[in-house]
Amino acid sequence: MTDAKVETPSGKSAAEENFPVGSWLLPAALRPHVATYYAFARAIDDIADNPDLSAEDKIARLSAFEAALTGTDDGLTKAARLRESLAATGVTTERGTDLIAAFKQDAVKLRYADWGELLGYCRLSANPVGRYLLDLHGESPNGYPASDALCSALQILNHLQDCQDDYQGLDRVYLPSDWLEAEALDVSVLSALAAPPGFRRLLDRCLDGVDSLLDEAERLPGQLRSTRLAMESSVIIRLARRLSARLRDGDPLAGRVALSRIDFIACGVTGMLGVQLGRLIRRHEPAGQRG
Repeated sequence: MTDAKVETPSGKSAAEENFPVGSWLLPAALRPHVATYYAFARAIDDIADNPDLSAEDKIARLSAFEAALTGTDDGLTKAARLRESLAATGVTTERGTDLIAAFKQDAVKLRYADWGELLGYCRLSANPVGRYLLDLHGESPNGYPASDALCSALQILNHLQDCQDDYQGLDRVYLPSDWLEAEALDVSVLSALAAPPGFRRLLDRCLDGVDSLLDEAERLPGQLRSTRLAMESSVIIRLARRLSARLRDGDPLAGRVALSRIDFIACGVTGMLGVQLGRLIRRHEPAGQRG
């Protein structure tokens, strides 16, 4: 099968993402590999989010990507390029196949019973991205838990931003069903023009969970050997904190809540300087005081 027969490109690019994708902070030699990974992820995400495809068609197309990634079929360029990239860098194929599993799940699963089930989805849809970056940089698996927490937080923030569009366009709801029921709400609230008090409480409950994940993620920059990757992760953590605060003050049912250019600049500067300062202090600590 060829790309044209399988892909359904949305036209969305890395520049439109909430958080940096393969930014200049990363080593130049690794950025092409990150771009290859993103192109693969974007292609399969577009398939899963295409409202004009049936669930069966989505799964068939995603299976074609999986076969190309794990086999020898070069018909799908983005999968073949990622297969070559993973082989060249020594990164496991699971970083791609887990994403495919998540998007196959998106094709058939439209509701999530509780917070734990939502985090289970994030383990496939988001956490592999962070682990891929750690693997690509030769970092220790000890960084996986903090990376997983960050990636899950980012995924849920995206869900909260897009909750109305996901429901109206795809009938897909990532909000925990039991928390909706606790507020005597059902998914129809996502068609409201403004958030009623119960939905506001639900949103804040989700953001409490996000902030808890970000607390765990704060350990990540200090665990990384790569200063560039540490700065990238520090910047992303600050952007996530800022978006969480924006969502606490805003209403995603009344209009899109998003970060501004000033947010990106401010978080970029403070994130990079924080890592540099922390490492400078650490270098001058007596050896016995280093944790």
